[in-house]
Amino acid sequence: MDKKRFLFSSESVTEGHPDKICDHIADKVLDAALAADPQSRIACEVCCTTGLVLVMGEFTTESYIDIPKIVRETVKEVGYTDAAYGFDYKTCAVITSIDEQSPDIAMGVNKALEAREGFTDAAFDTGAGDQGMMFGYACRETEELMPLPITLAHKLTKKLSEVRKSGEIDYLRPDGKAQVTVVYEDDKPVAVDTVVVSTQHNPGVDRNKLVSDIVDKVIKPVVTDKWLTPDTKYYINPTGNFVIGGPHGDSGLTGRKLIVDTYGGMCPHGGGSFSGKDPTKVDRSACYYARYVCKNIVAAGLAERCQLQVAYAIGKAKPVSLNIETFGTSAYSSDKLIDAVNKVFDFRPHAIIESLGLRKPIYAATSNYGHFGNPAFAWEKADKADALKKAVKD
Repeated sequence: MDKKRFLFSSESVTEGHPDKICDHIADKVLDAALAADPQSRIACEVCCTTGLVLVMGEFTTESYIDIPKIVRETVKEVGYTDAAYGFDYKTCAVITSIDEQSPDIAMGVNKALEAREGFTDAAFDTGAGDQGMMFGYACRETEELMPLPITLAHKLTKKLSEVRKSGEIDYLRPDGKAQVTVVYEDDKPVAVDTVVVSTQHNPGVDRNKLVSDIVDKVIKPVVTDKWLTPDTKYYINPTGNFVIGGPHGDSGLTGRKLIVDTYGGMCPHGGGSFSGKDPTKVDRSACYYARYVCKNIVAAGLAERCQLQVAYAIGKAKPVSLNIETFGTSAYSSDKLIDAVNKVFDFRPHAIIESLGLRKPIYAATSNYGHFGNPAFAWEKADKADALKKAVKD
């Protein structure tokens, strides 16, 4: 019988990409608020273009946030330090437009619908900050229990930034992208078909040198012979030139790299962005929790692949639906797994926040190279695997 064969591609972008600059600033602002006031309610949006950063949103906090300072420090840290780039930390204008959270939203977050109906459990003190559906995913393709295409793409863009900052490739500029196409046979990755890397660089760089440096110093150390074959195709700066980049080349906006932030398209996305949002916003915190649940299911050996959808109504603590899909890789039915998950995990916002420690200033670290797969993040623990194995047998 012929093997089922297909190609799947995922992309990542560097911290110097204009959208990622905005994500990073938004999460730095959030962290500054939470560091001084863990109960802060923040919905920070950022956009940038040539010579300009605009920070806007709804802030309810007891903390003082020096937004212009955070913006300039972040832009400098990313690497836009020269006015010749068309955007730099010294000369960019910073505009702010901030208001408080709507009281109509706040009343449902402060006291969930269930608490208003007479439930006294303290976990009902916090209602969901919005309606919507959130997804989590895990699989056995990598050590991180993440899909291989997005894992490799993130490692490439991270390496691209490393060789720029270290001076190993001293003519690179901050903006860049990578895309990896993986060959699958019978739903398992077997090789890398194509690698695309586009990287901003100084004027006058010899193209042959750039291609050689990127292949030898970025791609091969990351992708390795385990996945590369003689037929692997490389496309390095396929337009031929990439001098104009960052906010000077394209405007940036928070939340515009949602597939980069999550699973590279291997899993659906509910549509809500992450960066700049405090954990009462379930389109962030519940996505983290859904990943936590899926990772524990796969780590427990209950499935080879697991996708979870959870949905909320604004102001209500308990989710309105929960769905688990294991793509034929589990010995247990979806209903059985959902029963086990409900015994071990609590999807109410207050419980999610407490379980994962989400009122801490931890978010700037998430805004580049993916919100999932980094073992430093609390939602990447597999500490509930044994409890799930027990629960599924009860």
